[in-house]
Amino acid sequence: MFNNTIASDLKEESLVDHLRELRKRLVYIVIGVIVSATLCWFFKDVLFNVIRAPIEPFLSTDEKGLVYTGLMESFMAYIKISLLGGVILSCPYWLYHLWKFIAPALYTHEKRYGLGFIFSGTLLFFLGISFVYFFVYPIAFKFLLGFGSGQDQAMITIDGYLSFFLRTTFLFGLSFEVPLVLTFLGLMGMVSANFLAKNRRYAFLFLCFLSAVLTPPDPTSMLMMVTPLAVLYESSIWAIRVLKKS
Repeated sequence: MFNNTIASDLKEESLVDHLRELRKRLVYIVIGVIVSATLCWFFKDVLFNVIRAPIEPFLSTDEKGLVYTGLMESFMAYIKISLLGGVILSCPYWLYHLWKFIAPALYTHEKRYGLGFIFSGTLLFFLGISFVYFFVYPIAFKFLLGFGSGQDQAMITIDGYLSFFLRTTFLFGLSFEVPLVLTFLGLMGMVSANFLAKNRRYAFLFLCFLSAVLTPPDPTSMLMMVTPLAVLYESSIWAIRVLKKS
């Protein structure tokens, strides 16, 4: 009984230590995002023009701009834009702290993948953001704003557009991290390349469901998301096999 009590106390201490480490890493991440968002605030007008660019060709107003209906809407829009810029700009930083949190649970030979984890995660995050910005948004906006007669005009509010843009952009960036997560789980021995290949059909069904949830409500956007995710899924199988052999 005495040994069981000691083991229980050690588990509780270990859990508390993990929670403290998690809190510390989250604090660092929040500080990093705030600092990056502060830097982005000085370029808020440029960033707003970049964010507004995908929908501008499909607006029917003479000014080709968005509208706002509240006193604080325009100001809050700049804050949201700065925060999005802060999250994107600090991507390598928060991936680094994510790695520092999970690294103590790894073996020595697994810790050498830290630089690759940060580099690959940053590359995939930017790839997802670029993909939705340059490919998905133009097609989605053309489809969604192509209905109605010539007498109708789309009055898109700043708050409505930004909520859609920020959520979709961030989720696309995160969804492109799927191969990184699968490869990392493969290196830890939690999944194998054969397991992923054997359950490919179920994975594709899940990717179709994920694409239907994240993309705008049109089949073209869903297809444009599920296709690269399927390719990335297959690439994770290849990466696990190559890294396991090495």
